[in-house]
Amino acid sequence: MAEPHDPVGAFIPGPRITLPGAASGPLAGLSFGLKDLFDVAGHVSTFGNPDWARTHPPAVVTAPCVTMLTDAGAAMVGKTVTVELAAGLTGENPWYGMPKNPVVPDRVPGGSSSGSAAGLAAGLFDFSLGSDTAGSVRIPASYCGLYGIRPSWGAVNACGVLPLGPSFDTVGWFAREAALLRRVGEVLLPLDPPRALGPLLKVEEAWMNADPAVAAALTPALARLETAFGRAIQVEVAIEGLHAFFDAFRACNNEENLCALGAWVASVKPQLSPAVQARFDQAAHQPPAKTAWARHLRATAGARIRGLLGGGAVMVFPTSPIVAPRRDVGPQEIQEIRERTIGVTSFSGFSGAPEVTLPVARVAGAPVGLSLLSAPGTDRALLALAERAAAVLELP
Repeated sequence: MAEPHDPVGAFIPGPRITLPGAASGPLAGLSFGLKDLFDVAGHVSTFGNPDWARTHPPAVVTAPCVTMLTDAGAAMVGKTVTVELAAGLTGENPWYGMPKNPVVPDRVPGGSSSGSAAGLAAGLFDFSLGSDTAGSVRIPASYCGLYGIRPSWGAVNACGVLPLGPSFDTVGWFAREAALLRRVGEVLLPLDPPRALGPLLKVEEAWMNADPAVAAALTPALARLETAFGRAIQVEVAIEGLHAFFDAFRACNNEENLCALGAWVASVKPQLSPAVQARFDQAAHQPPAKTAWARHLRATAGARIRGLLGGGAVMVFPTSPIVAPRRDVGPQEIQEIRERTIGVTSFSGFSGAPEVTLPVARVAGAPVGLSLLSAPGTDRALLALAERAAAVLELP
């Protein structure tokens, strides 16, 4: 049950795990929530599953990215709920509960960084750390009306972060302001080579994939950005089809999930939700030919995307094709949402490129985000561009 000062159920059950921040530094005086798959010395990360917590010892050292934040002055005020084994986009956890979405309480917060997003949207901390494999920062940010970043793959040290799909896993973060999203990046990210970003590229199939109401709500924001940064050039990225992108991502991720966690699942035989158990069952029987096809599509699509971005161009598209689903959404609808969503979130997964989502609009009161995606290694430049875009759009 949530504690009185946790009205949305963002923190994991039990005694609060905290870390003090240094007395001075660029983030001094700020607080952050930490997704419960980052190591904190002396504590077990539950990974959203009681059997994982039961069968693993306390961490010996704190994840370096967490130490970088506390050394910069930020205080970690609690570990936040994650979807079981970080495998899910809605935010549901059968063991620790689904956090409430503070903006639209009848809708899901998004996953797998559900507690980090919900707690930040509820004002329980100043920023929060999550992980993003298939959209686990970007989608909760869109659903909860937050800024979020999935950085370039490998840009932020992921040591001490429990793995799901290691060649896709990234350390990302959320903020309520574009300026703070950038300030956190100045602590965590390596330096970019100086470069200007532009022009904008409108990814046509991603806009067509979005619900008409979502596309209509985001179109005025794109028009204002075009006024400031120049007319967007229409491009096509998923020439194989967004469903093929989803299928390839899932096949690649299945293989990596099995390599990262399969031995534990086979030896411990943990209690898993039916959806997560089905993923491991599917992965164990995936034909090698399908894996080979998926790896080839990933490589081909990634090279295509990096080529489009190589001169400094920035893709712009709806972060999520839909607003947050209602909390009672059924499994068939969840699967349809997953396929439409990951078809687009895989752009950055395949290319290793950074993506920032901005909370630019609402549909019937529910937030929707607009994404900016630039070439790998341009993370700081992208955060600066996102801050400029927020000013152009006069976001609060």
